[in-house]
Amino acid sequence: MADDDIDTEDGPVPIGWQEAVRLPELDAGPIVAKIDTGARSAALHADDIQISGRGKRMKVRFKLQRRSGSNRRIECEMPLHDLRRIKSSNGHIELRAVISTQIEIGDHVLDAEITLTQRADMGAAMLIGRNSIKGTFLVDPSRTFVRSKRPKKMKSKSR
Repeated sequence: MADDDIDTEDGPVPIGWQEAVRLPELDAGPIVAKIDTGARSAALHADDIQISGRGKRMKVRFKLQRRSGSNRRIECEMPLHDLRRIKSSNGHIELRAVISTQIEIGDHVLDAEITLTQRADMGAAMLIGRNSIKGTFLVDPSRTFVRSKRPKKMKSKSR
């Protein structure tokens, strides 16, 4: 059996340091995500993040890029799962909205908690940390798109 054919019953499934993912509950993807075992949680680039409601009825509205390479933005609304103080790689602490949703990586579906933040300067619209992948995947830092296909570049429409 080749390394790429490992079944989760036999151990973790190999993935690359970069994978194309889908967020089915948000109708988004493929989105290029960086798999980062140095990060604890998952983070998604979002704009216009607004929290509303009270108690268990709190919701978060936000806009995100429907797929990597596209300028098309979609408006989303999800129940607010939590608010967390997150320390970024540069040491800055930020209070972030957290949603709970599924992430599809190839044929695998994960339940994940994802923080919403500005990642415009980060190169990848999504980061998937170790809490989301532990016990399921083993990251091969020398490879990309092991479980997914590299998204095709979007053709820009000239006007």
